[in-house]
Amino acid sequence: MKPKLSNGGVLLYRSLSASMAAPRSGAVEAGNGSVSLGIGKLKDEENIFGIYDLAGDSPTGKKGKAGDGMKFPLSRWEVTVGIGVFLVFSVGLLCIYLTMPAADYSKLKFPRTLSDLRMLKEHLATYAKVYPAKFILGYCSTYIFMQTFMIPGTIFMSLLAGALFGVIKGLFMVVFNATAGASSCFFLSKLIGRPIVNWLWPDKLRFFQAEIAKRRDRLLNYMLFLRVTPTLPNLFINLASPIVDIPFHIFFLATVIGLIPASYITVRAGLALGDLKSVKDLYDFKTLSVLFLIGSVAIFPTLLKRKRVYE
Repeated sequence: MKPKLSNGGVLLYRSLSASMAAPRSGAVEAGNGSVSLGIGKLKDEENIFGIYDLAGDSPTGKKGKAGDGMKFPLSRWEVTVGIGVFLVFSVGLLCIYLTMPAADYSKLKFPRTLSDLRMLKEHLATYAKVYPAKFILGYCSTYIFMQTFMIPGTIFMSLLAGALFGVIKGLFMVVFNATAGASSCFFLSKLIGRPIVNWLWPDKLRFFQAEIAKRRDRLLNYMLFLRVTPTLPNLFINLASPIVDIPFHIFFLATVIGLIPASYITVRAGLALGDLKSVKDLYDFKTLSVLFLIGSVAIFPTLLKRKRVYE
C-alpha cells in the first residue's frame, strides 16, 4: 500500500523528478573544434560572468554589469599554492638584492612614466658599468618576477634594456627574460589558473579553445601569429595556454620566436628614450601593420592547408 503524499510532498517529488530528468551537457569536442554546452548551464554561466565589466575584453563584444555576491574562484588549496609560490620568488629576489653592492636606494623607483624611466636610467647607467654582472642578475630576476606574477610595467624594463645595453644585448635580455617569465606563468596557471581565467575571461577562453581545436595540426603557426600580433594580450595567452592543452614546447618556441619583432621595436626605442613622448608612440599604425604582416607570414601555411581541404 503506497503512502499518500500531501500537496507539498507531491510538489517536492515532482520538482526532484524534473531536476533529475534534465539533460546535463557540457562537453567540449576538441576534435572538430565545436563547443557544446547545455542550455541551462550556458544560461547559468552568462548570469555568473555577466556581473563583471569586461569592457569589451571578449571576442563577442559583450560587456558585463558590476555586481556583488560573486564567489571567489580559488579554493583554499589553490590560494595556499599561489601564496607559497609568490613567497618563494619574493625571498629569492630579496636574497639577490641583499648581495648587490651598496647604492643610493633613495633614487631607485620603479618607473611608471617615461620621466621616471629617464631618471632611473641616468642613475643606473654608472652602476651597470661598474657592476655589470650583478646588475644583469638583478635586472633579469626583477623582469622574470614581474612577468611571472603579471605585474604591469615590463615594457619599461624593455625600454631600459635598450637604453643601457644597446639593441643586440638588450634584445637578447628582453626575449630571454620574457620567455622565462612567460614559462613560469604557464606552469603557475597549470596549477591554479583555470578558475581565474574562467572567472575573468569566460567568453574569450571559449573562443580561444575553439580556435586552438581547429588548428591542432598547425598549432605552432597559429601561436606564432598570436605572439607576433596584438590579437590577444600576452597575459591571456600565458594564462590560458595550459588550460586549452597547448604543449609546453609549442608554447616555448612560439614565445621565443614570436616576441622578437615587438621586443626589437621596444628595445630600439630605448636608444632614443629622450625623444619618446609616450609609450603609445611605440605601436603606431605603421608598426602594427608590420607586425600583422609578419604574423600573416607565420599563419599562411595554416590558411593554405585549409583552402586545400575545402577544395
